Amino acid sequence: MRTTLRALLLAACAAPTGALAADEAANTVDSVIVTGVRNPEDPPVVQDARQRLSETPGAVSVISQESYERRFAVALDDVLRDAPGVYVQKKWGGDLRISIRGSGIGNANHNRGLLIAQDGVPLNEADGYGDSQIADPLNTRFTEVYRGGNALRFGGALLGGAINMVAPTGRTAGFENRLRIDGGSFGLLREHLAVARQHGDWDLYAAATNQTGQGWRPQSQQNIQFGTLNIGRAFGDDREFRLVVNGSNIAQEIPGALTRAQFDANPRQATAGNYANDQGRNQRGVRTSLRSTWRLNETTVFEGAVYGVWKDLDHPIFQVIDQESRNYGAFGRLDWQGELGGRRADAYAGLWLRAGDLDSNFYVNVKGARGAPTSRTRQNAEAIDAFAEGRLFVADRLALVGGATWGRATRDYQQYAIPGVGSTFNLKASKDYDWLAPRIGVLWEGEDGIQVFANLTKSVEPPNNGSLSPTGTGFAPVKAQQAWTAEVGTRGRHGPFLWDITFYRAWLDRELLQYTVSADRPASTFNADETIHQGVEAALDWQVGQGLRLRQAWTWSDFRFRNDSQYFDNRLPIVPEHVYRAELRYEHPAGWWVAPTVEWSASDVWVDFANTTKAPSYAIWGLGAGYRVNERVALFVDARNLADKAYISNVQAQIRATAASAAYWPGDGRSVFGGVTWTF
Repeated sequence: MRTTLRALLLAACAAPTGALAADEAANTVDSVIVTGVRNPEDPPVVQDARQRLSETPGAVSVISQESYERRFAVALDDVLRDAPGVYVQKKWGGDLRISIRGSGIGNANHNRGLLIAQDGVPLNEADGYGDSQIADPLNTRFTEVYRGGNALRFGGALLGGAINMVAPTGRTAGFENRLRIDGGSFGLLREHLAVARQHGDWDLYAAATNQTGQGWRPQSQQNIQFGTLNIGRAFGDDREFRLVVNGSNIAQEIPGALTRAQFDANPRQATAGNYANDQGRNQRGVRTSLRSTWRLNETTVFEGAVYGVWKDLDHPIFQVIDQESRNYGAFGRLDWQGELGGRRADAYAGLWLRAGDLDSNFYVNVKGARGAPTSRTRQNAEAIDAFAEGRLFVADRLALVGGATWGRATRDYQQYAIPGVGSTFNLKASKDYDWLAPRIGVLWEGEDGIQVFANLTKSVEPPNNGSLSPTGTGFAPVKAQQAWTAEVGTRGRHGPFLWDITFYRAWLDRELLQYTVSADRPASTFNADETIHQGVEAALDWQVGQGLRLRQAWTWSDFRFRNDSQYFDNRLPIVPEHVYRAELRYEHPAGWWVAPTVEWSASDVWVDFANTTKAPSYAIWGLGAGYRVNERVALFVDARNLADKAYISNVQAQIRATAASAAYWPGDGRSVFGGVTWTF
C-alpha cells in the first residue's frame, strides 16, 4: 500500500491544490444560523462561511476570533468554552481533554476519535493520534466544529467529528498591523505581532506569538512560541493558490495528577515524582501546506491540498520519550451545484491520503535527562478515505441527503532488541483495517430561515499505534470501534432568541476505552462490548435589551455500558452528565462593556468503570470587562474563579478507584488577566 499511496500523493501534487476545508466555516454563538442582523462578531468572511455550513443536515458550530479576542484565550479550551456538545478541559499547561459525544473519553493523553486540523492540515498523526497544544487562538480567524458524522466532507468517519481552525489571510484578517500584549496571574505574559497585506492579486499574512508563565501549581512552567506565514495568489473569482507554513516550539513542565487526599489537603501541590524526574513535554514542529481553490466551471469547484508535518518530541515522564515523526498527505474534493430531474441539487466527492513515520526511543529518566536506553521502535501508519455526499431538494424547502465514506488503514510496528536493559528480541507486526460508513439525512428550512434536520451515520475508528502496542511486545488484540449515531435538531431565530439544539443517540460496538495501570505507566486500551452515548447539545442567545445579551450553552451527556458482563449498565467515567455555561454581556455605546460568566459542572463525575468513586460537581464564576479607547486601541480584563473555588477540572479513568489512585487534576484558582490590542 505504501508504494501506491506515495504514487497517489505525487500525482496529487500535480493537480491544483488547496486546503482541507480551509475556507468553509463561520462564527457567532457557536451556531450557523443565517440572519440579516448585523453582528460585530460576524464579519463578511464569517457570514459567507456560515451560509455554506447552514446546508449541513446536522450539528455544526462556528466561532469567530471576534467572539473571544476580548478575553484571555491561550488554548482551545478558551476558544470552545461556549460550544455546545464539546467537552474541553485543561489538565496542565496546554494539554487538554477534548471530546465530542464521548469521543476518546478514556484516552489518557491528548486526543483520539476527533480530527483536529489547522488550515485544513491535520494536527492528528496519520494513525489518528491528536495533539491540540500546537494551536494558537490568535492565529485563528475562525474555528469550525463539525459534530459527529457532519464532518464527512473532511473524509474519515470518526465518532467525534472534526475541529478545523482557519488562519487569517492578507484579505480576511481585517487589519494591516496588530500588536497585542496580555498577561496576569501566575507570571503569564504573551506578546503577539501580526501583519496583513494585499498587493494586486497577492496577499500575505504573517504573525508570531511568544508566551511564558509559571503556572498555578509548581512544576508548571511554560515557554511557548508560535509562528505562521500565509501567502496567497488569486487568479480571479474562486481561483487561488495558497502556501501556509506554521511553526511551534513548546516547552512545558507537568505537575501531575493527585490522589483525592492530596487534592483535599492542598490542590496546588505537584506530584513528588514529577518534581524528582523533572517531568515535562517539549516539542518542536513545522507544518507546511500548498492548497488551492479552483473553479472549473459554473457548477463545479475543486479544493485540494498537499501537506507535510514534522515534529520532534522530548518527553520526560515515567521514562524519557524521544520521538521524531513525519506525516504527509494529500486531500482533494469536488463541489458541485446544479439540478437533477429539474430539482435543485448539490454534491461533493473527495479523496484523502495520508502516511506517517514515527521513530520512538525510550530511556531511563534520570532527573529529566536520558539514562540507559530501554526501547527502540519504528511505528508507521497509512490511510486512505474516499467519500461523497449529495443533497436533492425533493421540494422547495426539503432536501434529502445521502453519502458514505470508504476507508482503509494500515499499522506497522517494528521493535529492535536492546539486550541487557530493554527488550531482548526483534519483533515485527502489521495490521490492516477497512470499512464502509454510510450516511443518510434530511434538512427542512422554513421561509423565516428556521431549520429542522435529522440524520443517521455510521462511524469507525481503528486503534492508533499507542493503543495497539502499549508495552512494546507486539500488537495487543484491540479491534476497531464502530457506532451508529442518530441525531435530530433545529436551529433558527425568532425575535430576540437565537437557538441551536440537537439530540443524538449513538450505539457503539467495541468502544475503545483506557484505564490507568499505575501512576508511572501508560494507560492500557481495551474494547468494551456494547455502550450507549446519548445527549443534548443546546445553545441559546437572548437579546434581552439594547446592548444586553445572554449567551448560554448546555450539554447533557449520558454515556454508559449496555448489559456488560463486568460493568452491567454502569456510567462511563470522565464526562459530567450536565454542563452549563453562560455569559451576560452589556455593551455600552460609549465603548465599554462588562460580562459576568458562570461555568457549572452540575453533576458529580464517575472516576472508575466500577462506579465506586466520584469527583464532586462545581460552579465557578468569572467577570470580564473592557473598553475600546478608539478604532485602534482596545483594553480588557478577564477575572476567573472569583471565589477561588478548589475544584477538580477532570479525572483519569480507573478500573476501580482506590485511595492511592492519582486520578484528579485540579482546576486553576483565582486569576486575573488583562491585555491591550493596538491595531494600526
